[in-house]
Amino acid sequence: MASTSRRWILGGVIIAILIALTPRAILRIIETNDLYLFTDQFFQDILARLSGPGRLRFIFQPVVAIILGTRSGMKDATAGLPPFLWALLFHKEHWRELFLSTLASVRNLVAIAILLDLVSQFLIFHEIRPGAALVVGPVLIGVPYAISRALSNRIWRWSNHRKRSVHTV
Repeated sequence: MASTSRRWILGGVIIAILIALTPRAILRIIETNDLYLFTDQFFQDILARLSGPGRLRFIFQPVVAIILGTRSGMKDATAGLPPFLWALLFHKEHWRELFLSTLASVRNLVAIAILLDLVSQFLIFHEIRPGAALVVGPVLIGVPYAISRALSNRIWRWSNHRKRSVHTV
């Protein structure tokens, strides 16, 4: 029970920070009439983050997501589950199981990605836009995780199939 509560502490802290920042963000949107997300300024700010404090997270976070995705993909293949992205799109019977395993694998990583994005926004721009952190952080994790989980599943199945074929000949 204690380990379950410890796992959710980071997520709770991130949610509390986002709730605290939301009123100011809404006020900024009302005052400027600028939603910011997916505007030219949003994409320019992402480029600025690549050269500012915390730029190594654009390398380390996707690498960790790839490692976690590869591990999950091999577990999926061993369990006989279809590749991750394929199953999410076409095998609804596996969707819940895959979603829960994904949540367990990357929950803290996504929370850290959001937190690091909030900190880098403050350090670089001296303001925080929680909506941008909710987009940029999970994308840095989600895309590499999903692709590596799907590919590792296919590769694991293929290599094990070849091994079985060689041993039966």
